[in-house]
Amino acid sequence: MTAMTPGSNIPLTATRVAVDVAAPVRLDVSGLLLTADGKVRSDDDFIFYNQPSGPGVTYRSGGGAAPDAISVDTAAVPPGIEKIVVTASPDAAGQTFQGIEPTATLRDADTGAALATFTPPQLGAETALVVMEIYRRAGQWKARAVGQGYADGLAGIATDFGVSVEEPAPAPAAAPHPGVPPQPVTPPPAMQPQVTPPAPAAPPAPPAAAPAPGTGKVNLDKGRVSLQKNQTVSLVKGGRPLLSQVKMGLGWEPAFRGADIDLDASVIAYGPQRNHIDSCYFGKLAILNGAVKHSGDNLTGEGAGDDEVIVVDLGRIPQEVTGLVFTVNSFSGQKFTDVAKAYCRLLDAATDEELVRFDLTSAEPQTGVLMAKLIRQYSGEWEMTAMGDFLKARTVRNMVKPAAQAL
Repeated sequence: MTAMTPGSNIPLTATRVAVDVAAPVRLDVSGLLLTADGKVRSDDDFIFYNQPSGPGVTYRSGGGAAPDAISVDTAAVPPGIEKIVVTASPDAAGQTFQGIEPTATLRDADTGAALATFTPPQLGAETALVVMEIYRRAGQWKARAVGQGYADGLAGIATDFGVSVEEPAPAPAAAPHPGVPPQPVTPPPAMQPQVTPPAPAAPPAPPAAAPAPGTGKVNLDKGRVSLQKNQTVSLVKGGRPLLSQVKMGLGWEPAFRGADIDLDASVIAYGPQRNHIDSCYFGKLAILNGAVKHSGDNLTGEGAGDDEVIVVDLGRIPQEVTGLVFTVNSFSGQKFTDVAKAYCRLLDAATDEELVRFDLTSAEPQTGVLMAKLIRQYSGEWEMTAMGDFLKARTVRNMVKPAAQAL
């Protein structure tokens, strides 16, 4: 039996396999059938307790006494399906994987013999996981350990892969009887993905409201986006990947008085377990085989436009890189409270069109700031999140650990 690690894969030695996921608490286990574009064909490709069977894939409940499992008959999987992902989430509402270490076991479905196990490491605030995938490559079926976490539950995973989910609305509270104090309303049960039946034709719905300041996720469908701290933008437009190469421009103005401030822009690359892979800065102008390149050092912040630019070829980023954190340090030791108009912006490298901008509206008396991060989603798309977190760090080396913690 093989003990797998994140990203490792093994060939399947059985035509019919099952993946069960065990933990100290009850888990909901699901499976999604995905095409080459990483999406389900319809809601019928989402296999879970409320829809337990699909073409070549079935869900089995352990009834609380045994772990739930997803079984895959590779001979019965339709030709257009490239992979089946197995997901897990705690059954209890709001429960995270902190302190709850799940283990997936890949078995021969006919004999029950264990073929491999996988325990995702370093879990915390995740409320759902893509645990393992069964995928087709060059006519052969394989299994890969994944361990990709989601903070928005099983519904977040399902939505990412194109499944329609809805949250049951709470029942309206009855009016209290005169003279009887109102009773607390019992909160609705934890959201569970519901397969949405086809709806009859209806007038177009009004546009969705914009996310509240500093929260939510937006996209580029309506053009340039100005982010606030902790807000996220998906780098897609019209549901399709928008960019292959981007520029991250970082700029600032010199101090109003006194010596110039030598700020240094850098980007730090991480793997799926927040492991440091490499850093691109003024002393190392290219990393990841040239997929990330630095424009060079600006010692003062003088001049119009961006002071330092980092070019990122998203299409060439190795698969083991899942996160990029963009940082700025005050190498000269002066504080960011002495810097004017620090910002970062994301541009389409082909057209130099500004797509996303984040201005630091306030500063703290520190020497380092985490400006923004680009995170590769499991579907392959990239998202940018504005950070604006200050810390004591004059060099990129001092940023590696806090940036990893912020991913």
